[in-house]
Amino acid sequence: MTTTDKAAALRALHVPGSPVVLPNVWDAASARAVQEAGFPAVATGSAAVARVLGYDDGEDTPVAEMMAAVARIARAVDVPVTADVERGYGLKPAELVERLVATGAVGCNLEDTDPRTGELVDPDVQAGFLAEVRAAAGQDLVINARIDTYLHGRTSRQETVERGRRYLEAGADCVYPITLGDEGEIQALVAEAGGPVNVLFIPGTPALGRLAELGVARISFGGGLHQAAHAHAQSLFAKVRDGHSPY
Repeated sequence: MTTTDKAAALRALHVPGSPVVLPNVWDAASARAVQEAGFPAVATGSAAVARVLGYDDGEDTPVAEMMAAVARIARAVDVPVTADVERGYGLKPAELVERLVATGAVGCNLEDTDPRTGELVDPDVQAGFLAEVRAAAGQDLVINARIDTYLHGRTSRQETVERGRRYLEAGADCVYPITLGDEGEIQALVAEAGGPVNVLFIPGTPALGRLAELGVARISFGGGLHQAAHAHAQSLFAKVRDGHSPY
């Protein structure tokens, strides 16, 4: 498929009530495992990729290394790939799009926290940024706009909804409020956001089937699966250290 075809296929998976489930990956091997398990698309997680590359999350990873990692993942699978690129690593929108498309990715997460200050970006500024990304990408990127209000202790649902609507108007395909698993907030945001909603699956989040009933369009796992895999690897290493078979 062409880039446009892959982007269209990924976009079409965002169906409220029948969500696309994206177990976030961290390298080519995990991406292949997700495809082999039958998932229709692959999503990277910035925190997981950063740790694999030896960096902390929060745009500590040099952009060239992050893009190279995304490119390796995209080359390893046949399904559409969407990349978590934090807030764009300081790139101008046109350059960000150019470099993303060059990796083979057809989607991206873009968050509204400034990694340099740790503060929420003004919604007008973020909406303008997303609009420029959309203008540069055309329909070749599925834009998932993350909303970090709850992460910053801003509990006003109205503010979250207003940001979501502005981001959708600016060209985002889906909004991603980090709700911290609260079912009531998820249900309300799905009803009020005005477009497809992505939910982060963490401990305490309603079950996948319940999220579908609530009208969620996309479910992702952030760095959780990598954390679980890494913890399992640590337990295997400890067995070897202690003279036991890891198998």
